[in-house]
Amino acid sequence: MSVAIIIGFWVWDEVSFNRYHKQYDRIARVMVNATNNNITYSGGTVSIPMGYELRDKYKDDFKHVSLATHMGTHIIAVGDKQLSQAGKWVQEEFPEIFTLEMVAGNANALKDPSSILLAQSVAKSLFNGIDPLNKTVRIDSKTDFKVAGVYKDLPHNTTHGDVKLLLPWDKYVSEGWVKNAQTQWDNHNCQLFVQLHDQAEIKKINDKIKNIPTPHITNSREELFLHPINKWHLYSEFKEGQVAGGRISLVWLIGIIGIFVLLLACINFMNLSTARSEKRSKEVGIRKTIGSLRRQLVLQFLSESLIMVLLAGIITVLMVLLSLPLFNRLSDKLMSFPWANPIFWLSLLAFTLFTALIAGSYPAFYLSGFKPIKVLKGSFKAGQEAALPRKVLVVIQFTVSIALIIGTAIVYQQIQFASNRPVGYTREGLITIEMNTPDIYNHYNAIRNELLSTGVVSDMAQSNSAPTEVWSNNFIDWKGKDPAMKVSPGTIAVSHDFGNTLGWKILEGRDFSRDFPSDTGAFILNESAVRLIRFESPVGKTLRWLNGEHVIVGVVKDMVMESPYQPIRPTIFHLNPGWSRLITIRIKEDVSLRDGLAKIEPVFKKFNPGSPFVYKLTEDEYAKKFHDEKRIGNLTTVFALLAVFISCLGLFGMASFVAAQRTKEIGIRKVLGASVFGLWKMLSKDFVFLIIISCGIAIPISFYILNEWLQQYEYRTPIHWWIFVTTSVGAILITLLTVTYQSIKAAIANPVTSLKSDC
Repeated sequence: MSVAIIIGFWVWDEVSFNRYHKQYDRIARVMVNATNNNITYSGGTVSIPMGYELRDKYKDDFKHVSLATHMGTHIIAVGDKQLSQAGKWVQEEFPEIFTLEMVAGNANALKDPSSILLAQSVAKSLFNGIDPLNKTVRIDSKTDFKVAGVYKDLPHNTTHGDVKLLLPWDKYVSEGWVKNAQTQWDNHNCQLFVQLHDQAEIKKINDKIKNIPTPHITNSREELFLHPINKWHLYSEFKEGQVAGGRISLVWLIGIIGIFVLLLACINFMNLSTARSEKRSKEVGIRKTIGSLRRQLVLQFLSESLIMVLLAGIITVLMVLLSLPLFNRLSDKLMSFPWANPIFWLSLLAFTLFTALIAGSYPAFYLSGFKPIKVLKGSFKAGQEAALPRKVLVVIQFTVSIALIIGTAIVYQQIQFASNRPVGYTREGLITIEMNTPDIYNHYNAIRNELLSTGVVSDMAQSNSAPTEVWSNNFIDWKGKDPAMKVSPGTIAVSHDFGNTLGWKILEGRDFSRDFPSDTGAFILNESAVRLIRFESPVGKTLRWLNGEHVIVGVVKDMVMESPYQPIRPTIFHLNPGWSRLITIRIKEDVSLRDGLAKIEPVFKKFNPGSPFVYKLTEDEYAKKFHDEKRIGNLTTVFALLAVFISCLGLFGMASFVAAQRTKEIGIRKVLGASVFGLWKMLSKDFVFLIIISCGIAIPISFYILNEWLQQYEYRTPIHWWIFVTTSVGAILITLLTVTYQSIKAAIANPVTSLKSDC
């Protein structure tokens, strides 16, 4: 019951994701289906003009519209106090769309480009209880803003739960490349959120807005559509422009496991109740003889089951309280026990009654069905009529347990398979630092020279994407390309030393070089990009991009920079440090990370004294790509072990009952010369046979389900036969260990004692 309730908490946390927002059923984000080379990709990044178009021309459909940047890290400073927090640049209607609960100030304050909104936790950390309204804070060591509002922190189970700072959109678009992007329809660089009017229908709106980009984009085919908020978390995967699933499969998996774990315990209760029926048979016989009706007996046995489950329920609450913190760490949740929620207590009562009914129904109808004449004459043999159902239930128990073990093994094998995939560069020793202040951005060369002189850094470079991400893509063209072919590879702006810092492998041509001034317009392609454009000898050829001609000077080996489970995206590297926002640093192999950081941090503090030193390890960022799969593996491992343990408890009890039932038979066999090994084999073989049947059922079922699960990954492990053999052998060994104690105990007992009791 404890396991089932904790899983119930987890499932509810998943399905209630984003329900915190009051307009939950009216919120959506605008997404784009881009068709390139007859393949449709769905993305949540749109161009800025799309947001302006929706706000100006579709007021009858949308109550609120807000553009927003992707979440980024910002340095917030008040005097000598600095914090590094996640934030977004958003339009003024963003707080209205997501119904932020204001603690102080005005949610509409973002209309003023000099005002910001802070989360309550950040305001408390910065101002120590002093009223933060109208106080000045400095963002990223370059711009002062007035605190115009404080909002209650969003819950952990919301899309923007980590966002602690909202900055004004008008300030964001007033300078730099963003100012130009306001008219660039093919420059996808932001998110777009909307709130529909109460009577608006998503399907009708999709038909209206899908062709908005068509008049403005000539080298591709794009269609807009709305993705409602109730699908953001659980239905986030797309295939050919349609929702193709997501975390909902994990929710179903864990939910079904919770049901099965509870079912296994109920099966134990049924089996042991019917197995011990001899102790109740005379009671039933006498009560029926003196006039008790069967329904009265059924009610009595169900009441006994209910009392047992109610007592278990009291212990359940305590176990859930004790285990919830550990489960939160395991599942990356912040769930708490809902003491004040009456719906929870009513649900717990209903759950308890349901469990009592499931666990007690079969024993109640079985025990109440005894024939009083047989019982009182002594011709009734307890447990014989229920032997077959008990065996069926044992088979069900171990079928579930074996399938869970196989599933856990395949999940971990898939994680290991993807982890061991060659990535094309060395992750160890790489760190990335955001250039989010002018102190760093304007002194890059000086910082680089000082870091190289420390003796711990082998090289460093700039880029507009982290080594584990590709954040932008653009359409390209070339002479002789089929006009119907739309090609939009990933594009990464880098500095000269990027390749040397990462350690990429040049296959053709050369790396970017300061000896060639013309490299400012040069391209380096990865292998996937070469295959996409189908150049036999790409070096020296030209590609057309952003109205300019660019010469290909080199080809590098494919690098895994995104999902390790998917094909590598065709990617073009171009020399444009001015577009960069990240620094990547390579610490020397013979220098430990601790020693390297100890010398790197003072250099950044020297040039950027007003900000904390914040860095990310490339190895850790890459490991995050396995988080969901590892979480599935960890959860299924825990529940698989619990399922096996519960099944073994039932098996242990069954073995004890069978040994007691056959005590006299064992005594006679021993008198006639049977060995302990022979008796152990006799008592164990029936259980082993049941486990073999369970393996025969579990293996094809688990193979089918896991093979379907693996299909979502382009890069996936084969399912090896030895996993099924190992699991089956392990299940048989566990069974033998479980029943051996009772079998040997019965086999070595003094036969005189059991035979004297029959005299």
